Amino acid sequence: MPEAPYRVDKPWGYELIWARTDRYVGKILHVKAGQILSLQYHNQKDETMHVLRGELILRTQPGDTLESRPFRAGESVHIPAGLIHQIEAVVDTDVLEASTAELDDLVRLQDRYGRS
Repeated sequence: MPEAPYRVDKPWGYELIWARTDRYVGKILHVKAGQILSLQYHNQKDETMHVLRGELILRTQPGDTLESRPFRAGESVHIPAGLIHQIEAVVDTDVLEASTAELDDLVRLQDRYGRS
């Protein structure tokens, strides 16, 4: 496990992992304007996101329909395991994420960048 903090470049921006233990992870997601993360869910990982700066579109699918809403600076959302979700940046945006430690627990349903 790399020593925190460390940066992971992504096609949509980057993650700065500033805390990592066997129980929790803290990161900053920097999402460039117009970029979008995978439509995804986690089998075990539980996370909460807080918009530090900027504005996103948050998509969640609690039932059969994908719902979209603005997700702005100062707002937080809890993403429990199993909830299909996605964020898309309206402007350059920084998001604080606190999660359980399962960083590789990711099921991508759609991905603009061709990742599986």
